[in-house]
Amino acid sequence: MGYTLAVLGCGTMGIAIMSGVLSSLESRLSTPLSQQHRQTEPSSGISTPTNSQFLDAPEESLPSRFIATTGRQESGRKLKKTFEGMGELGKKVEVRAGEGNVSAVAEADVVLVCSKPQIAKTILLEEGMAEAVKGKLVVSICAGVTLSQLRSWVPTETTVVRAMPNTPCKIREGMTVVTPVSEPLTRTLLLNIFTCCGKCRFLDEKFFDACTAVAGSGPAFVSLVLEAMTDGGVMMGLPRAEALELAAQTLQGTGRMALQGGLHPAQLKDSVTTPGGCTIAGLLTLEDGRVRSTMARAIQVATNHAAGLGQDAKK
Repeated sequence: MGYTLAVLGCGTMGIAIMSGVLSSLESRLSTPLSQQHRQTEPSSGISTPTNSQFLDAPEESLPSRFIATTGRQESGRKLKKTFEGMGELGKKVEVRAGEGNVSAVAEADVVLVCSKPQIAKTILLEEGMAEAVKGKLVVSICAGVTLSQLRSWVPTETTVVRAMPNTPCKIREGMTVVTPVSEPLTRTLLLNIFTCCGKCRFLDEKFFDACTAVAGSGPAFVSLVLEAMTDGGVMMGLPRAEALELAAQTLQGTGRMALQGGLHPAQLKDSVTTPGGCTIAGLLTLEDGRVRSTMARAIQVATNHAAGLGQDAKK
């Protein structure tokens, strides 16, 4: 028998995470027992999404009941319809709109807080929440909301963890960073949730603002590059659809070469840069435009901004 997972403020990221978990559970249920128990948890801090890892997980580290909450009735109806499109398990997700946070937490074992950073405090300080959340595992994906803040809003018996996923979780190609935990079952439980959506790595909280900038804001930065490459192709005569396909696949393939081949970006760059060729001509133009330093500065600015997202506004 697994545990009950409650997702509070189930918006875009909450849906993405739930989708990955439900899909992996569907695969587990449809896989014969003879094909299970083939892989153990990775020894490093990073894990890639594999059905075999999920199949091998102990029952107590997997959710068997799901509760999702949202603030408005209309959002609740849309959320219910969304989950119903995720198969038989999705139809069993209990959606509660309006004042359902406390009751959801009271019935849950693990609580995933997916609300906007400014709302997390309000949710965790709702009347009756202290008793409901006592002794539970609370996982917050709220950018900028620190462990210290979270612990001040819940009873001391509550275990609090921070996680920072990104939007590619929607297609199970996400990157999630989680604060370290020492208890083996809790670690496995967290890996089971987030490797369903992509890669997962445990890192100390001091790195979280930078992770928010690189992985959280990163899709927007990369999309800007993708759009610019596409526009350049269109300017040189390519149809837009084909230009976008070429640019998108190039970005995806290059990223996979860095991840799977362990190659440094400079190695990837040099491998396609020949003397007197078109690549070096284009690279020098990018250097003239300070693209490298501008992108690095964007990460710096986004990191500094992320640090203030979960803080109370100055009066």
